[in-house]
Parts: sequence; C-alpha cells; structure tokens
Amino acid sequence: MILYQGQINFDNIKKLNFRHMKKISVTLSSLAALLVGKVALAQVDWGMDYAANVGLGTREVRDVATSVIQTLLGVLGILALVIILIGGFRWMTAAGNEENVAAAKKTIAAGIIGLVVIFFAYAIVAFVFNVVGGSLNT
Repeated sequence: MILYQGQINFDNIKKLNFRHMKKISVTLSSLAALLVGKVALAQVDWGMDYAANVGLGTREVRDVATSVIQTLLGVLGILALVIILIGGFRWMTAAGNEENVAAAKKTIAAGIIGLVVIFFAYAIVAFVFNVVGGSLNT
C-alpha cells in the first residue's frame, strides 16, 4: 500500500493494477491464440479448389472472358446512367440559370454518348466471340 501523508494514493494503485492486468491479459490471450490455432489448423480451407467450386475450372476461357466483359460493361452502363441522372438533377436545380442548364445538358449528352459507346462495345465483343467461337467449333 502506498501512503502519502497518511492518505492512500489511489492513482498509483490503479496504475499498478492496470499494468498487471494488461500483462496478464496479453499473456493469456496469446497463449489461447496459440492453443486454439493448432487445433483449428486442420480445418483451414486454403482455397486451392476455389476455381473449380465457382465453375471457372470447368468453363471455357471464351465463356469466362465473355462473362467478365459483360460484367464490366454492365458496371459501365450503370455508371453512364448515374451520370445522366446527375445531369437531370443539375437541370432541375438550375433554377432557370442558363449556364447551369447548359452544363446539365452537356452532362446528359456525355452520359448518352457513354451509353452508346458501351452498347457498341457490347455488340462488337459479342460478334467477335461468336465468330471466334464458331471457327473453333468447326
């Protein structure tokens, strides 16, 4: 017990107890992690068969590439639609200001041009993979 002029200094006692509790809790938690880790090591799935489980191992490369490209073009299409919506919101909140309306029209035009480019890219990818796929199957 630490005495200071006849009174107990609780701050020092709290610091000592906290330090000891911290050391004990770190020691026990690290010991528990080591013991539990060895038991659970046999149950870890390292993901070696992940591709086969998802279906990538059984599909053709052309099908996988088509799926990836379609997904990317779909995300880009959603982005173009968001740009169009932003342009529409700008137009509605322009409050008659011609500069803001012109900027909103440019944003909507950019979104529409983006959608057209994405549709053409999808058509070109589908055509190329159908032609390549047809020539590989014959």
